[in-house]
Amino acid sequence: MDSKLKRIYIPMSETAFYILFYLQGPNHGYGIGQEVKQVTNNEVTISPGTMYGTLSKMEKDGLIQFVRVEEKRKLYQITDLGKDILEIELKRIKRLYNNSLGEVYNG
Repeated sequence: MDSKLKRIYIPMSETAFYILFYLQGPNHGYGIGQEVKQVTNNEVTISPGTMYGTLSKMEKDGLIQFVRVEEKRKLYQITDLGKDILEIELKRIKRLYNNSLGEVYNG
């Protein structure tokens, strides 16, 4: 994996995390935004500018790929590189959580 991409995406912004997380299956920007609002009880919202700017950058960096257009919406899905980056971030979050409980993370 390109060390430049690691520096850009790790640690990951909350927006980038949710976008990659909700692209584990085909999804579009609006769908991701709705899911994020639902799971965070409206505490996190991703503006359209941020959403589509991040989708564009992630596609350019090879973390996601365009799948198809459905009902005038572009569907994207995470790539293998994106899965690797997401897994690194999930391990980092788990380590932080375990450490906050006074536990050693052995992930």
